[in-house]
Amino acid sequence: MAATGEAIPIDMARRLALTAQGFADPRPSGRVNVRHLRKVIDRIGVLQVDSVNVLCRSHYLPLFARLGPYARTTLDRLCWGGGDRELFEFFWGHKASLIPLSSYPLFRWRMRAAEGQDWTAAELDPDLAAPWSVVSGMRRLTTERPGYVDDVLAVVTERGPVTAGEASPDGVRRKRTDPDPDPTTGKMWNWQDAKIAIEYLYCAGRVAIAGRRNFERLYDLTERVLPPKLLSQPELSADEARRELVRISARTLGVATARELCGAGGNGHFPLPTATARRVIGELVDTGELVPVRVDGVPQQSYLWSEAEDRPVQATALLSPFDTLIWNRDRTHRLFDFFYRISIYTPAAQRVHGYYVLPFLLGDRIVARVDLKADRKNSALLVPTVTAEPGVAEADIVEPLAAELGLTARWLELDRVQVTADSDLGKALSGA
Repeated sequence: MAATGEAIPIDMARRLALTAQGFADPRPSGRVNVRHLRKVIDRIGVLQVDSVNVLCRSHYLPLFARLGPYARTTLDRLCWGGGDRELFEFFWGHKASLIPLSSYPLFRWRMRAAEGQDWTAAELDPDLAAPWSVVSGMRRLTTERPGYVDDVLAVVTERGPVTAGEASPDGVRRKRTDPDPDPTTGKMWNWQDAKIAIEYLYCAGRVAIAGRRNFERLYDLTERVLPPKLLSQPELSADEARRELVRISARTLGVATARELCGAGGNGHFPLPTATARRVIGELVDTGELVPVRVDGVPQQSYLWSEAEDRPVQATALLSPFDTLIWNRDRTHRLFDFFYRISIYTPAAQRVHGYYVLPFLLGDRIVARVDLKADRKNSALLVPTVTAEPGVAEADIVEPLAAELGLTARWLELDRVQVTADSDLGKALSGA
């Protein structure tokens, strides 16, 4: 079926997306405080968590891109600061993500579904119910080790917060040389039994992530992690929760297709089954909150958030590979004519632009790719590779990119920027 509604030029769609994501606002001129962080987090909906630390942890970068330098310890307190906590960590926000506490009730229906799941049911959809390692592992544990999950919960109750390894009730661990109990999960995700059990309890809302030790998750009972006032709130129905989740996604994206709003497989903010997503979007169209539009160059039906703004964008920012603006690579390609894939899993000989490549946003376009590494031992921000996009005048990039790299180095408490890239842009940047 052909897309319907008002036609929106791709340049306008790009500005709508950037404005929705906070890039039309100038960075604060003074000290960035917790109110600024709250505003950005509310605006983008989630902060994706990733373990790669070659530059810095990814969840810090989207705030820096929009606000400039801020104290990372302030975000730490919001994430894992006990009584100061304003975010919780969960995996149903795109991927593993930090999400405002106000959104916690919106996931209770999914937790209940996971808690009562029949792990042997043929109709189980692992992409929507729980990570496949949990689904497959729980099927096996239910048969092989009945009562094991209760034993893990008892350890958490007695000793929490604990890591997954510390939650093992008997200390038994599979050796590296032992055969994988379930090859379908893949080597990387073939978890120990205690990990499977505690991740199931996490999916079901019985335990929550209380903090991190060397970035390893620490689990504790949910009632010891999250505020009682939050947990005692009346539960929403599944339909109410789904509508609110799609509203959040639409508000943070500005204009998007159904797949971008809530598509499964990591494409949307909060994935839903296709038929359910279609129904929820239709309900929001009926209320006027979503407006069907046609975006030039996008064959699929797009939807405009009714309060989205088209504003001029004069941004300067290095974007995390996991920034909400660009985490949907197909959408990024359509809006910015920028084909982007992260290279950390690509063999070194096959990498074109480097290992940890950050797109450089200038104005309302992505104009370059910058490979960055924090050399903490030598207190240097390394730039091994930098590449301008086709058709972009390198002379227009050098000064703003040099300034942004200097700002990034100071924020990361590094003494200098060291450009070793041998491209023309790299040489000009080194001189700057």
